Amino acid sequence: MAVQHNVTRCAWAGGNDPLMTEYHDTEWGVPQHDSRALWEMLMLEGFQAGLSWRTILHRRENFRTAFAKFDPEKVAAFDAHDVERLMADTGIIRARAKILATINGAKIYLAMRNSGEDFGQWAWALAGGRPTKGDGKSPPARTRLSETISAALNKRGFKFTGPVIVYAWMQAVGMANDHAANCFRNDQSPFI
Repeated sequence: MAVQHNVTRCAWAGGNDPLMTEYHDTEWGVPQHDSRALWEMLMLEGFQAGLSWRTILHRRENFRTAFAKFDPEKVAAFDAHDVERLMADTGIIRARAKILATINGAKIYLAMRNSGEDFGQWAWALAGGRPTKGDGKSPPARTRLSETISAALNKRGFKFTGPVIVYAWMQAVGMANDHAANCFRNDQSPFI
């Protein structure tokens, strides 16, 4: 899907930030089922904690470079030297706890895979197998479902996965469709 012109979109995606517009038009709210991509977005949402998504989005390629394209096997093997390398990388968010949480998240992802659990199937099963649809007005910061998924992620050992972060992740990966009622993407069902 390409960026649309002369359409009404969610207020947060308007304005003069072409990257935010592209993200809104082509990615946000599109159901993602690829396990590795879901894990990457969960880790990026964790880095967003306390910041804006715009900050993360504008540094996403830097994150991908710094974290070996979010290859869980490579990230799980990161050591103290890698942590210090990441702490010195001005292209990402240099928060030690978030860096360590990403390395730990890779280990959890691999442990699930090695025990026969597919992260994507597991996450979507928790979400009920299909996207929820918001009312198109004012999306909530968290829901009962995000609380349930957050608790399941936390039980596995993931960090920076509270219900607000998890709901932002659910919106980003299409588990929740919260496009505004007047947004051209609100009723686009080819993705659902």
